[in-house]
Amino acid sequence: MDYQIKPFTEAQLPEILEIFNDAILNSTCMYEYKPRNLQVMKDWYADKVKGNYPLIGLFNQQGALLGFGTYGPFRVRPAYKYTVEHSVYVRADMRGKGYGKILLKEIIECAIKQDYHTIVAGIDADNKTSIILHEKLGFEFAGNIKQAGFKFNRWLDLAFYQIVLKTPANPVAE
Repeated sequence: MDYQIKPFTEAQLPEILEIFNDAILNSTCMYEYKPRNLQVMKDWYADKVKGNYPLIGLFNQQGALLGFGTYGPFRVRPAYKYTVEHSVYVRADMRGKGYGKILLKEIIECAIKQDYHTIVAGIDADNKTSIILHEKLGFEFAGNIKQAGFKFNRWLDLAFYQIVLKTPANPVAE
């Protein structure tokens, strides 16, 4: 095995920042225009810790971050409490090696352990690689928002995929 899965910490925020900023500047994976800064990442990290959301890191044998995954609330209304929206990102030079699949499987396992019922993925509709990955792991197409974003001088369609889990055993409306 050429990788190790363990929680990422605040120490990895510069590496995560680099991965996010590469996605912002060079792809439609993130519907953002400007690179993030370290303070934004510290706030993002604090929100993940406060919400008890997973901080899944995939590291090489030398300890460098290859990719990461996490999730957070889908919407803020109480009835959405069993639904999360996830993020999985792999370092640009490490894509195509199956690391995204490893991270997404970990996301699903964490959601089951934390008694979530639905995981949502918002994917740029032209990102066929991500769509295929999600479908292979049981995600189903849930709908498209046409022209949801505008980046690189073109309109972008946002595809939603979801997986419904068997958890929780006893959901409550409170």
